[in-house]
Amino acid sequence: MLLVRPFSDPPSAERRFVDRRDAGRELAIRLKAYAHREDVTVLALPRGGVPVAAEVAQALEAPLDILVVRKLGLPGQPEYAMGAIASGDVRVLNTQVLQQLAISYSAVELVTRAEVRELHRREKLYRGDRAMPPVEGRQVILVDDGMATGASMRAAVQALREMRPARIVAAVPVSSPETCHLISQDADEVICARTPERFRSVGQWYERFEQTTDEEVRHLLASARLSAHSV
Repeated sequence: MLLVRPFSDPPSAERRFVDRRDAGRELAIRLKAYAHREDVTVLALPRGGVPVAAEVAQALEAPLDILVVRKLGLPGQPEYAMGAIASGDVRVLNTQVLQQLAISYSAVELVTRAEVRELHRREKLYRGDRAMPPVEGRQVILVDDGMATGASMRAAVQALREMRPARIVAAVPVSSPETCHLISQDADEVICARTPERFRSVGQWYERFEQTTDEEVRHLLASARLSAHSV
């Protein structure tokens, strides 16, 4: 059964997150039903989703890893998503945007090829020679720092579905109400800690929203592995 759990209860709904770690701690509260379970894996969408997911994984006492997704930005407007790609050769396109703006197939392919190269670079950089952790039969929580169009999360869910998890939970600190509902068509459960009506962008709901670096991603993943081995 699909579950959508948006939360917009005042006054916290109007308070901006301090940063991604603060957002992760609040999101973890919404995910407490998955705490202390042996069958839960937290997968972050790099890069911005990793600091959020690190807090979630620590609070739930669950292993942390990544699922690499790359947004396909419009030619000349790279911040506006016309789709996304994910590990496993998954591509999700926003057909409405492509039709409205008359984006050609060749333009989509050009952007896709560039983003595929970056996706492979990041997989190698973040994971090295480590294989993707097995997720078949597990409760998998996909975490990002927020959702605007939802293209990245949709691609991640579709890629993950091929790996046969028992359940896919899409979880973000903030999302537009429409996108939170849209993702419920793909994931088994969607948890949006905040769904403000005056949503314009993910960054507006953070006091600090600087770009997460590759080094920060590597450090957080290494720290999570070290903590898991010490238990």
